[in-house]
Amino acid sequence: MVLVTAENTALCMTISHSPARTGWPIMRRLLIIASVLLAAFPIQADEKYLSTQQYISSNEQNYSDYTLRRIKHWQSMIHSGGNLAESKKLQAVNDFFNDMRFISDLEHWGQEDYWATPLETLVSDGGDCEDFSIAKYFTLREMGVPQEKMRLTYVKALDLNQAHMVLTYFETPDADPLILDNLVRNIEPAAQRHDLLPVYSFNADGLWLARERGKDQQVGSSTRLSQWNSVISRINNELLAAR
Repeated sequence: MVLVTAENTALCMTISHSPARTGWPIMRRLLIIASVLLAAFPIQADEKYLSTQQYISSNEQNYSDYTLRRIKHWQSMIHSGGNLAESKKLQAVNDFFNDMRFISDLEHWGQEDYWATPLETLVSDGGDCEDFSIAKYFTLREMGVPQEKMRLTYVKALDLNQAHMVLTYFETPDADPLILDNLVRNIEPAAQRHDLLPVYSFNADGLWLARERGKDQQVGSSTRLSQWNSVISRINNELLAAR
């Protein structure tokens, strides 16, 4: 069970009282999502995701030929793409995961909200926006993109009128981030994505609230996100099982 603590409530109040927000009633669903996700867990978010041959081989007997080819393609992309320019890495990873089928958590996992590990997404041949964003983040980390350049960002998809997650990439700390999104195949600067309204973002280093475009406020650690901690825990379990 996720605990709704005083800390969670305070964070949500910080979001809702931001002077940059207009038309707040349409954002209440995102506010509820944030309050449900935020909980104190003692897990340390070590996000290094191993794609070694030993890790893959330890589970080969459980995969179909099609699944194994997809996993080996992922592994090959990581190993062969390590020396590419970061822009090429972004495009390769974005294309790879955007080619996978979209499927809702309820249909896929029998839960309203489930954040899959990259291996779970690959093996099950599909995911939703959170799964694709998480898989892109860990894959790019494996390819050498520093974690401080990337954030998993919750937004409101205005055209769809629903919560959505994308991966954002910052070439420099003050740069307009690039958006890696399963809704739009091209990687575009945030300034050109008028259909997205940022709410909050996180990576292994921290948690940020979107006060207004280009001006985020760091409010703590990503270990306050229960779903993030769950993903890290399951990744660690996958790695332990491969040893």
